[in-house]
Amino acid sequence: MFKKDMHISLLLDFYGDILSDRKRELTGLYYNDDLSLSEIAEISGISRQGVRDAIKKSEAELLELEEKLGLAGRYEELRGQIADISKELNSIEAKDEQSALKLKMIAKELSELNL
Repeated sequence: MFKKDMHISLLLDFYGDILSDRKRELTGLYYNDDLSLSEIAEISGISRQGVRDAIKKSEAELLELEEKLGLAGRYEELRGQIADISKELNSIEAKDEQSALKLKMIAKELSELNL
């Protein structure tokens, strides 16, 4: 899946409940279930073009929400910071075991926040 596809899928996870049920369903089938426009059209009983239009409108709504709220971006930023902490822990562990244990506990608590 392309990076853009992963980005829309992430935005769908964050903001999907704001979309109409129909748009959320069609967009989910396309991005999460990796169905083609034709397959979705057959399942949903609308034209391929109708599916494409609904997905494009959903994408625009999701991107606008992210631009205004920035929740998914902040989530990705926090995940990156946690990964950086974990890398540092591995290098510190060899030098100072007690400090490393404290930092590992902090990192574990952060990761358990379901970020």
